[in-house]
Amino acid sequence: MTAGVTKVALVTAGSNGLGAAIARCLALEAHTSVVINFHSDSSRANALVQQLEEQVQALKEVDGSRIPRFAAINADMGSRNDIGRLVAETIQQMGRLDVVISNAGWTRMTDFQNLEDADDESDWDRCFNMNVKSHFFLFQACREHLEKSEGAFIATASIAGVIPSGSSLPYSVTKAALIHLSRSLALIAAPKIRVNSVAPGVVLTDWGRQFPEEKLKVVQESNALKRFATPEDVAQLVKYLAMSKSVTGTNAVIDAGFSL
Repeated sequence: MTAGVTKVALVTAGSNGLGAAIARCLALEAHTSVVINFHSDSSRANALVQQLEEQVQALKEVDGSRIPRFAAINADMGSRNDIGRLVAETIQQMGRLDVVISNAGWTRMTDFQNLEDADDESDWDRCFNMNVKSHFFLFQACREHLEKSEGAFIATASIAGVIPSGSSLPYSVTKAALIHLSRSLALIAAPKIRVNSVAPGVVLTDWGRQFPEEKLKVVQESNALKRFATPEDVAQLVKYLAMSKSVTGTNAVIDAGFSL
């Protein structure tokens, strides 16, 4: 990187939960400019941008040549046209792209053990579209820019893609497919682009708290560390993968020992 230039990260589904924690970590700890993608809640995304802008003011006193910038861009990650527009607007506003956090996903809470609950074709279609295809389409849209920067693409998978489990059978299967997609892209995109995935266990974001309290207690007791990974824990792992020049094709599990 040349003096006066910050790296730029795009975080999809970045206004809340894991996405927001990752955006904060990259901005405040890695001094990275961040584009926060949101689908519907502009107020939450804009509030995060304002918060980050306020928090990086102190950096001016440390290194005035590397002040991160932030932006919020609306796009539906289920639409390939929107994905292409999101990447184009990111380049237009920031001028470059070094890190892409492909964090969008979808599920419908059902009983994993009940095959009747899984027998809904629309659930399968939407899970494949959001949990697999959208990540591939995003990679295609940003590939040329990541090649220029020799950057990193990191997809948010799930422990449900490693061990059959989670909010639904379609979700578990499609997260497994995302892990394989990430490994495949790592092979195809090397040596210019590093591609990895992270597989969190249950994280107590707004989404994670949709599980019944009884199930959360059972999971916590099943975790070897008797705790849940936090959004900040996951963000630290993502930051490592974003910054490392030597890791590609990895699915990094962060589940407090659930899968042991």
